[in-house]
Amino acid sequence: MSGASSFDLRVVETRRMADDVLELVLARPDGSPLPSWLPGAHISLELQQGLERQYSLCGRPDDCATWRIAVLKARESRGGSRHIHDKLKSGAIIRSTGLRNHFPLEAASGYIFIAGGIGITPMLPMIAEAEREGKPWVLHYGGRSRASMAYLTELSAYGDRVNVVPEDQAGMLDLRSITQDIPEGYLVYSCGPEGLLNALVGLSANWKNGTLHLERFTPVELDTSGDKPFTVHLRDSGRSIVVGANETILDAMKREGMSPPSSCREGTCGTCETKVLRGKVDHRDAVLSASEREAGDYMMICVSRALGDEIEIDA
Repeated sequence: MSGASSFDLRVVETRRMADDVLELVLARPDGSPLPSWLPGAHISLELQQGLERQYSLCGRPDDCATWRIAVLKARESRGGSRHIHDKLKSGAIIRSTGLRNHFPLEAASGYIFIAGGIGITPMLPMIAEAEREGKPWVLHYGGRSRASMAYLTELSAYGDRVNVVPEDQAGMLDLRSITQDIPEGYLVYSCGPEGLLNALVGLSANWKNGTLHLERFTPVELDTSGDKPFTVHLRDSGRSIVVGANETILDAMKREGMSPPSSCREGTCGTCETKVLRGKVDHRDAVLSASEREAGDYMMICVSRALGDEIEIDA
């Protein structure tokens, strides 16, 4: 699911949900309905000129009047979370530049949700959807301390299906124990820091394909020392451009005066997703699943490259 339409949003309310976690309730200034969405969706927000960020929707998909996001004030903020925490107040106007979902909740007989820190946000509507469908589920939620963990009061309504693990009291989530006996037909969904996600990837080596679903907030670490130039053929414009060893397809297109959609420029948001018509892809994003990468039908042109000397895309 994706949507590229842009429109203004008004900050209806801000609420402190935990240490360094601020919730924003957003609505259209004229009160008209917001676009529909499904669990796992995120929005792109233009906070000010040249400052665009992506945040998971964590409210109720059936609420067409408001959207809810929660933002962690990052210690090494590049400007987005600091701007939201320090400058955005009720009544402020920001711009939505896209609604996308690369982390959909797929049908399953049950779910194991694993959240770390602010990674709880996409899990909230997923849990509500599993509950609505009557599917069994459990949430394992880790954080630095209870004071740093958002939505604990909301989650307490689910009783012992929510396992809260503050690191300062109980240590780290025991991922091996959590995932050692995954029931048949269950799916595992996780969002959180890279250490958590990488550990799950390692544990999932022998799981059934498609069991693990991740959403990353940070780009994949890559060794680019062996990158070589290649040619990208643009079907729509009829042009061919040489992409240098030290630039991306997106960089090369912008160099040639083109303006393809983009936002994060690090392979995490999905804004620049482009259809591949010919050639193999060196996938370097944190968006596509293993099966989507294997199919090779789409690529994120802000980071991914051609595996060979050329590639053709729908642009």
